[in-house]
Amino acid sequence: MKYEPLVPDTYFHIYNRGNNKEDIFKEERNYTYFLSLLEKYCNDICEVYAYCLLKNHFHLVIKTNTDVEGRLISQKFSNMFNTYAKAINKAYDRSGSLFKDRFSRKKIDNEVYMYI
Repeated sequence: MKYEPLVPDTYFHIYNRGNNKEDIFKEERNYTYFLSLLEKYCNDICEVYAYCLLKNHFHLVIKTNTDVEGRLISQKFSNMFNTYAKAINKAYDRSGSLFKDRFSRKKIDNEVYMYI
């Protein structure tokens, strides 16, 4: 699968779901932890405009900062998702991939996308 490159000064829809549609948020505290990691890893690379966290998947609408390299943006998100997956695996005595695949992303290049 080809992934949209994350580039500076651009809006993106970022999303993923649990492997085999498994829940990625098992308790209320998991949502809070996920959002704290988002803040920790991504505050310096993007602005989060919206998020939707459901039991087995999530959606983020972000705008990448103008002064950051695309490769760094992708790396920060990857590090965040890996940290989250490791914490869930440890907390719930599980192993293997938490997420279906690498995180998906779609470039938002018009307002219509936001209303679909």
